[in-house]
Amino acid sequence: MDTIQRRQYRWAAGLLLVQGVLMEGLVFIGVVVLLALQIPPASIVENAEVFALPYLQDNLYLMMAMSGVFAALRVLGAVGLLRNRLWGLALSLINCIVTLALMIFLLPAGILDGVLSGTALVLLLIARFGHTPDGQPRKIF
Repeated sequence: MDTIQRRQYRWAAGLLLVQGVLMEGLVFIGVVVLLALQIPPASIVENAEVFALPYLQDNLYLMMAMSGVFAALRVLGAVGLLRNRLWGLALSLINCIVTLALMIFLLPAGILDGVLSGTALVLLLIARFGHTPDGQPRKIF
C-alpha cells in the first residue's frame, strides 16, 4: 500500500470516528442522561424540532438510542480501517452507503451525516479502486 492510499484510508477513518463519536455517541450519552434524570419524552419533543418527519420526532428517545448502535458500528469500522483490516473497509463502506440512503429521513441532522459519510465514501473508493499497483489510474475497461 502506498503512502497516498494509506493517507486516504486514515482520513476516511478520521471522518468516521468524528461522526461516530461526536454525532452518534454523544446523542446516545444524551439519552442515557435524560433517562437517568427521568425527563419525559413529551417535554423534549415539544421543545425541540430535530427531525422533519413527525414519526421520527415523536419517537425521539428511540432514535437517540439507535444512535448508540450506529456509533459503535462506525467506530468499529474506523478502527478496522486504521488497523488495515479488510473487514474494516467493508463495514465502513456499508455504514456510509446506509447513512447516505437514510439521510433524507433524518433532516436536518442528516445533512452533516451525508457530508461526512459521502466524503468518507469517496475517499474509501478512491483508495481502493483509484490506482493500479504501479501507480497508473485504474480504468473501467
